[in-house]
Amino acid sequence: MDQQFYNRMAQIIGWDFSQLHVQSYGERWDFFQEVEKLVKRTDKVLDIGTGDGSKLASFASDVEIIIGIDDSTEMIKQAKKKNDFHNIQFHVMNSKTLDFPNQSFDIVSCRHAPFVASEVERVLKPNGVFLTQQVSEGDKQNIVSIFQRGQHQCREKGHLLQRYMNQLTEAGFSNLYTDTYVATEYYQTAEDLLFLLQHTPIIPDFGQKKEDAQKFDRLVQDYQTTKGIQTNSERFLIVARK
Repeated sequence: MDQQFYNRMAQIIGWDFSQLHVQSYGERWDFFQEVEKLVKRTDKVLDIGTGDGSKLASFASDVEIIIGIDDSTEMIKQAKKKNDFHNIQFHVMNSKTLDFPNQSFDIVSCRHAPFVASEVERVLKPNGVFLTQQVSEGDKQNIVSIFQRGQHQCREKGHLLQRYMNQLTEAGFSNLYTDTYVATEYYQTAEDLLFLLQHTPIIPDFGQKKEDAQKFDRLVQDYQTTKGIQTNSERFLIVARK
């Protein structure tokens, strides 16, 4: 993902989507609840691509320490402002090179962010667990079709999951568990959907092409339902033990 994009969005909204009115049906899990199920009081946890760190508060009291990293300076500034737990730290860091000693963490989590399997394996303790949730190729399929561009356009379905599985296996992980879901989302108003497209990389350079406004109007018209404007959310989960 584009670091400049996330820096800009952090300055504007602090990565706060709490006011977005959307209903979702068919989600099979909540990622950070899955992390919470595995942690123990003595665990040290690393969260890669932590954003504003708001999701970490849900299990902060259940572990010894959580370190959230993000390569966006603005995101980390927002995280430090919003979180005052004594056992949560935030650092600007690129996931390609994790600046931690070998075998530093019991759990490593990564939601919707890039990671390097060999680096994750290096910083995990023996029997440590890595959990990641990523956006699948079929996400927001109707939106990508109308705009004829998207963050995962032209990638074969299942390619990303298989690529990550191969990388984790090559890095030395075993006992890999995977799950997927396709959920249906309803954005209450056109403004809610517009906010999503303006503040995420679902459609690259959204709003910078003169035809985007016309395509957005078509999207709202074609997919308006009594529940809201319909699209889909497609995700996959990997849980890998070292």
